[in-house]
Amino acid sequence: MQSIQKMFAPRDLTQGKPMTGIVQFAIPLLLGNLAQVLYNTVDAIVVGKYVGDNALGAVGLAGPVINLMIVLFMGISTGASIVVSQYFGAKDRDSLSKSVGTIMMLTLISSVIMSIVGTLCANPLLVLLGTPAEMLEMASAYLSIVMMWMVSSAFYNILGGVLRGMGDSVGPLLYLLVASILNIILDILFVTQFGMTTDGVALATGISQFVSAILCVRRLYKMKNVIDFNRSIFKIDKPIMMRIVRLGLPSGLTQMIFSLSSILVQSLTNSLGPLVVTASTAIMRVDGFAMMPNFTFGVAATTFTGQNIGARRLDRVREGAKVTMKLAVAVSTVMTLGILLFGENLMRVFTQTDEIVNLGVTMFRTLAVGYIVFGITQTLQGVMRGAGETMIPMYISVITTVVLRMPIAYLWAHLSTTPELPNGDPMCLYGSLLIAWITGCVLTSIAYRQGNWKKKSGIVENETIQPEGSN
Repeated sequence: MQSIQKMFAPRDLTQGKPMTGIVQFAIPLLLGNLAQVLYNTVDAIVVGKYVGDNALGAVGLAGPVINLMIVLFMGISTGASIVVSQYFGAKDRDSLSKSVGTIMMLTLISSVIMSIVGTLCANPLLVLLGTPAEMLEMASAYLSIVMMWMVSSAFYNILGGVLRGMGDSVGPLLYLLVASILNIILDILFVTQFGMTTDGVALATGISQFVSAILCVRRLYKMKNVIDFNRSIFKIDKPIMMRIVRLGLPSGLTQMIFSLSSILVQSLTNSLGPLVVTASTAIMRVDGFAMMPNFTFGVAATTFTGQNIGARRLDRVREGAKVTMKLAVAVSTVMTLGILLFGENLMRVFTQTDEIVNLGVTMFRTLAVGYIVFGITQTLQGVMRGAGETMIPMYISVITTVVLRMPIAYLWAHLSTTPELPNGDPMCLYGSLLIAWITGCVLTSIAYRQGNWKKKSGIVENETIQPEGSN
């Protein structure tokens, strides 16, 4: 019984060997990200298999628009995770409790507003992007229903970040597994038994996320040994809110840049025809598996850094960065090799159309090296964010996405037009992405080595406190 309680207890990453703490924290997080990718992939598999290629493409078309709509939540989530991890590391129960209450109120207000706006704007945005006529109705249905359930999605994702900030990566994993299983069952039921299409998988997603959100709230309520979860905390504490906004705004802006660029890329993708749109949907679902270790260790680096900054242990931050990067590169390499070896089989899970499958395999080969270097980028930027430096990652994102990727993609498409490819070579979509990833890794490595991010932590270079029993 004690071993089970220990597994579910918040993990203090300010003590013990960094490698042990990071691995124990990252494994549930990695499994959770795997479940999240499967969660998102099931929708595409079900509609691709039971409805057709156009439905598969329609689900993919909605993705960039959804990401644009939820950038606010991404900013809140990042700021919340940093604030929570630092207060947890500092053992400041009162501020930690106020932070949780403030975060929940911000999430409720912002998600209700975004749900209304997103539902009303779903169809006009898809029309503006030049969505192929044969996919518009299904894409609009999928996007509208997802936006209607935005409150559930926001609470799960943000509260999952809060729990991870306190070192609990097991709880969010289990809740996501429950939601994933429920999502699979409902996807198949709604599509195969009730005759629904993209609207069915969207409804299944909404219901599943609602269940996971409720479980996250229940978990916070039971953490009475760490926080005071009662009616008095459910109000917005202005200083804490401003700190969350200050730390989360650059990340939110970064995500907005990514989302806007994705929408512009989606517009370019749409111009290349329905086959390329469908192929890109399948590619991005498989791509999620390759990117999974990168995002996992980026979050692990942020949490580890945040807790140790709170405990004023800059020495452990440096050691944690080295350990996390080695783990990220190793796991990313294995995942990438798997995708290269089994890329065709993975594409055929979504579709049997040979032209789409062959395009997917070509793109995986193009992006292979990029997956590994992106792991380095995510780890180092995770360290910087955990220390409170969220501006540098934003600047790098602007450079790689706006200055590099977008112009390269459109110029490449323009220069590669032929009678057979009147709108350009589809390789422009992924070749430009690879260039952006490699450039981002170089710039992030330089910024990390310069060390300006340490100033944000408020700890001088030689200031360390050695907690009893730490290494």
